[in-house]
Amino acid sequence: MAEPASISIVIPAMNEAATIGEVVTRLRAAAPWREILVIDDGSADATGHRARDAGATVVRHPYNKGNGAAVKTGIRNATGDFILIVDADGQHPPEDALRLVARLGEFDLVVGARAAATQATAGRRAGNALLNKLAGYLTGRPIPDLTSGFRGARTAYLREFIHLLPNGFSAPTTTTLAFIRAGYNVTFEPIEARQRVGNSHIRFARDGAKFFLILLKIITIFSPLRIFVPASVVSLLAGVLYGLWTVTESGRIANGAVILIMFAVIVFLVGLVSEQISSLRFEGPANH
Repeated sequence: MAEPASISIVIPAMNEAATIGEVVTRLRAAAPWREILVIDDGSADATGHRARDAGATVVRHPYNKGNGAAVKTGIRNATGDFILIVDADGQHPPEDALRLVARLGEFDLVVGARAAATQATAGRRAGNALLNKLAGYLTGRPIPDLTSGFRGARTAYLREFIHLLPNGFSAPTTTTLAFIRAGYNVTFEPIEARQRVGNSHIRFARDGAKFFLILLKIITIFSPLRIFVPASVVSLLAGVLYGLWTVTESGRIANGAVILIMFAVIVFLVGLVSEQISSLRFEGPANH
């Protein structure tokens, strides 16, 4: 079990003046943490001032860079052996923070897995469920909550993957899959997220294209062959069966059958190249 004195709490925040003071105050009362870092991501309100007044160390971005960029700033500035990332909107009670911390040490990454009923809208729940299923297929293990931002991890391991983290809202997704792919110990701790105060910064319609790009990124970075090989096999079987049928019916192989077989070969080769690129991306930090 990690001691609270070894934990740096990182809170990415943008325009969360209504809640940030209470979040910091309650966390400080819960345990003697090493530090509480609030990353003010270019807020236009008093988020930074209220966090500082509550006793947090504030690092301010001069303009809005994104949730992932704020998390990366927190990782770079943290001095503890472990980092606990907490949302600034008041969803996560301090007792849940203590539960996650209690499992650090035994595990390298502990993710607060939200119950589906506590997630904002039906659209968000459906999108997250799809991501969880895809991630579970790619990793070969159940993923109950891929996108939860409430998580604790070893600082050194987070820094190992910091070059992979995006500046936007898919940093939790990337972190979870990177830890699993690297063979680190990952677990999911069930939590009940409260209703957030204020409005979410994510809009389903606006972020629909980003959601699709996250799916593509998950596939191409973390386990390309688990997608490319089945697609290749399906195309190959379709081409062979269509070719045999056309030979039986007309005595020659149809052009469509040849195209399907060629497509299968191309997809398989692209999958092999993607797998090599994926491996190189994960091996990169070892050279430093």
